[in-house]
Amino acid sequence: VQLVESGGGLVKPGESLRLSCVLSGFTLYTFALTWTRQAPGKGLEWLGTHYTDGSTSYKDSFMGRVEIFGLSAEKTLYLRMNNLKPEYTAVYYCGTLDGRYRGQGTQVTVSS
Repeated sequence: VQLVESGGGLVKPGESLRLSCVLSGFTLYTFALTWTRQAPGKGLEWLGTHYTDGSTSYKDSFMGRVEIFGLSAEKTLYLRMNNLKPEYTAVYYCGTLDGRYRGQGTQVTVSS
């Protein structure tokens, strides 16, 4: 089982970014999948979940600011973030909701 995130980098405040998480080694829609992040000096923070029925849920503070979508034939889960702010600087992870599997993360830095 493998989850590999990509798409991070240095972006300017106000810009948008799409992160990708490629899944391999397990049957799609077996697990609910989450995006989380860890900012410097802080704990892991949940952004949202993509459930096996295709529905999604988000942390209230991220509603309207992030979107989780994707999978099917591409076996890729995406996280789109809009109007990025410096406080969004963090390592972003995708993983299974049950915590069993998680990728290595991709660094997002928001700075002018």
